[in-house]
Amino acid sequence: MQKIELGKILPEDEYNRALIQNVHPPQWINPTPEGKYNLVVIGAGTAGLVTAAIAAALGAKVALIERHLIGGDCLNVGCVPSKGMIRASRVWEEVRNSGDFGIGVTGGIKYDFAAAMARMRRLRSQISGNDSTYRYKKLGVDVFIGEGRFKGPDSVEVDGKTLLFSKAAICTGARAASPPIPGLKEAGFLNNETVFTLTDLPRRLAVLGAGPIGCELAQAFARFGSKVFLFEKTGQILIREDADAASIVQDQMKKDGVEFFFDSSVIRIEVLGKEKILYYKVNGERNEAVVDEILIGLGRAPNVEGLGLEKGGVDYDPKFGVTVNEKLQTSNPRIFAAGDICSRYKFTHTADAAAQILIQNALFPHPFGLGFASTDSLIVPWCTYTDPEIAHVGLYEADAKAKGMNVETFTVGLKDVDRAILDGNDQGFARVHVKKGTDKILGATVVAAHAGDLISECTVAIKGGIGLAAISNTIHPYPTQAEVIKKVSIAWRKSTFTEKKKNILKKWFAWTR
Repeated sequence: MQKIELGKILPEDEYNRALIQNVHPPQWINPTPEGKYNLVVIGAGTAGLVTAAIAAALGAKVALIERHLIGGDCLNVGCVPSKGMIRASRVWEEVRNSGDFGIGVTGGIKYDFAAAMARMRRLRSQISGNDSTYRYKKLGVDVFIGEGRFKGPDSVEVDGKTLLFSKAAICTGARAASPPIPGLKEAGFLNNETVFTLTDLPRRLAVLGAGPIGCELAQAFARFGSKVFLFEKTGQILIREDADAASIVQDQMKKDGVEFFFDSSVIRIEVLGKEKILYYKVNGERNEAVVDEILIGLGRAPNVEGLGLEKGGVDYDPKFGVTVNEKLQTSNPRIFAAGDICSRYKFTHTADAAAQILIQNALFPHPFGLGFASTDSLIVPWCTYTDPEIAHVGLYEADAKAKGMNVETFTVGLKDVDRAILDGNDQGFARVHVKKGTDKILGATVVAAHAGDLISECTVAIKGGIGLAAISNTIHPYPTQAEVIKKVSIAWRKSTFTEKKKNILKKWFAWTR
C-alpha cells in the first residue's frame, strides 16, 4: 500500500501543486491564539468546514485545525475525484456506442487514461479554491495546520500552542478500512485514498467489496479497459438496495466487462514478480485470480486515534467512532461531533446538514434543553453513481413492514418514459412506497442515468409532508426523465379509483345523457 504523507498528494504535477497550495500550503504560518475561542473545530472535511464557516459568519471566534488536506475526503480523495473519473469513463463508453447515434469514426480512436486522470486533477485543483486556507482566513477563521489533540475538557493543543474553547467540534471523519487478509499488506493495494494517484491503467484489477465505492470504481475501470474481477461476500451488489434495482446495475456492469464472484472470500494473497495472486473460495470451492492491482472497497473506519479523546472526556468506540446524542453532543457537554466520525450516514451532504445542527446546539443552547436541533429530523437521500445510478430516500418496503406499517408500492419503468427512451436511458424505474390508504410517501428508489437528481423531488415531498396527490397535480415539463415521478403519482391516483367510484360515475353519466 502506498504510504500517505501528511500534506502530500501524488503525482506531483502542476495540478496537484496548485491543490496543495490551497489545502496544505507549505509556507503556511499558524496564527497565535489570543483568548478563548467560542468554537474550536478539529478536522477540515465537509462537516468541519461548514461548521467553521457558519460560526464565523455569525460572529463567533473560531479556530479550525487540519493535519492533512483541508477539504477532507470529499475534495481530495472522494466525491470530487471519483465523479471526475466516472464522467470520463462514461464518455469512453458513449464513444464506443456512438454508432447508435449515427456517428462513424474513421482512422481509429485514441484512448488516453493518463489524460483522463489529468483532467480530474485539473478540475479538482480548480474546485479546491472553495476550501482553501486563504478563503477561510478571509472568512475570519483562525486556520491551524497540524495535529490537534485535547489537553483537557476545555483545551486543544496544536503545533505547540494551546487553544482554549467554550465549545469544540470533532469533525475528523473516517478513512478506508482494510481487511485482515494474509499477504494483502505485503502485496500492496489501492483504496479511495490512493487510487486517484494512478497515471497508468491497470491491465487486470481485483476489487474487493461490491458496495457503492467498489461498484462505482469497478465499472469505471472496466470502461477504461481494465479486466475487472469484483469479489463480494454476499449474493448481490449494493446489498442494502432492492434486489431488482441492484440487478439492473449489475447487468450493465457485466456488459461493461466486470466479472463477478458472489458468496466469495479471499483467503490469502501472494506476489509473483509484478503479479498478485488472489486465492479465494466461492461456495467452498477454491480458485485463484492473477491481477496487477487490488482495490479495497470494504467500508470506513473512524479517525479517533491521536485526538486525546480520553483527556477531553469524550466517549468513543474504535469501530463506530465518537458517541453522540441526537443533539450531536458527546459525553463532554462542551464538545460536539459531526460527519463521518459519528454518523452511520457517511455522505458529504449528511455531514453538511449535521454541521448546521451542531452550530445551533453548540452556539445557541436553549434554556432547559428545549428547542434544540435534532438529527432525528434529518431526511437523508443517497445515490450510488454507477451507470445507471441508484438513489434512495426514506424507508425501504421491508423496513416499513418491520415497523408494522401497511405499505402500498407503486413502480413505473423508464421504458414508459419517452425522454428516457430517446436518450437511450430506459433501463431503470422509479418506485414509491406510501402508507396504505393514503398518499403519504414513506420512501422512494430511483434507478436511472440521473437518479441522484430525480430523487430530490421525493426528498422534498417527504420533508415537507407533501403526498403523491400534490405531485400528481403538479405539471412536469415534457419530455423529461423526471416525468417518471409524475407517472408514479398517477399510478397511485388510479389505484384510488375504486369499482364503487366507477359505478357511481357510470350512473351519473347515464343520468346526464
